[in-house]
Amino acid sequence: MKLTLGFSPCPNDTFIFDALIHNKIDTEGLSFDVSFDDVETLNQKAMRGELDITKLSFHAFAYVVEKYALLNAGSALGFGVGPLLICKKENINKINSQLSTPNAQLKVGIPGKYTTANFLVGVAYPQLTDKKEMVFSEIEDALLNDEIDLGLIIHENRFTYQDKGLHKVVDLGSYWEELTGCAIPLGGIVINRNLDLEIQQKVNKLVRKSVEFAFANPKSGLDFIKQHAQEMEEAVMYKHIELYVNKYSIDLGKEGKKAIDTLFEMATKNKVIPSFDSGLYVD
Repeated sequence: MKLTLGFSPCPNDTFIFDALIHNKIDTEGLSFDVSFDDVETLNQKAMRGELDITKLSFHAFAYVVEKYALLNAGSALGFGVGPLLICKKENINKINSQLSTPNAQLKVGIPGKYTTANFLVGVAYPQLTDKKEMVFSEIEDALLNDEIDLGLIIHENRFTYQDKGLHKVVDLGSYWEELTGCAIPLGGIVINRNLDLEIQQKVNKLVRKSVEFAFANPKSGLDFIKQHAQEMEEAVMYKHIELYVNKYSIDLGKEGKKAIDTLFEMATKNKVIPSFDSGLYVD
């Protein structure tokens, strides 16, 4: 049986899925037709129900929870891994002054409307309403070219922005952690509910095995990871992986599910996302 699978070219995703798609583990009769896309493209594909299995942001998951269920394996949660709000160093005083007012006149570059990063900006700074959707890798240059006042960065840009003379305004992951005491849920792996439950459970098991294989053989997928890592240095790639792939990627467990449930309860209460009836997780 062949299933369509979508994930990002970022090191954390290629690290997780390398063993699965390259038959380094027994896939038990399943094969995968893989597509690589940035997180917002994956979110949009999920909205249209195009993929059997896909990585997506937890914010976007709220809009497709009737179509997809969350696997217990493969998610990106953690402490100290949240998105950053950044600006040009010379503008920091003006930015901080504006953020302290209820009518901030600042344009923010965001990596997508349905990203969890954008959800966190809405929670922390509801006054920031002038937003420009951009591919995440273009946000730093947009700041440098004065196309935007603030940039919301995710993925490997967390490790490169300072090299370009940019300045951190706030770590939204730290904001979330102080607010809730939970790990920050960034993205998860979901599977179409129309597939037989047996298939859903098998895929969950295989993703877990793929993560476990990657942890046991961290250099096994190096060539594959490098191929998609935008010329990133190896040390930065593995720093990226270390931040986003952890115990929650093997299994959410009670702590991981508590973090996700808290996110969804808060977002529903604040009417950031619509209410829903389906359970979140693969049974």
